[in-house]
Amino acid sequence: MEWKIEYLKEAQRDLKRLAPYSRKLILKAIEKTAEHPFSPPDGIGKSLGNHASSKLSGFNKIKLRGLGYRVV
Repeated sequence: MEWKIEYLKEAQRDLKRLAPYSRKLILKAIEKTAEHPFSPPDGIGKSLGNHASSKLSGFNKIKLRGLGYRVV
């Protein structure tokens, strides 16, 4: 199962501001997550929980530790 990727305008703006090398690695990680959207061991990324203060439930997050970025 592959998920569809949609970028918010804010995300597109943030991607444009990144260095080309970082942008390439982040986009590659997003593509991999879309191909395998479930939590490990079957997929990549981690599902965000249901927190009362968060509007991000249902989304996945990826941590790119080497770059110091977290992508939702």
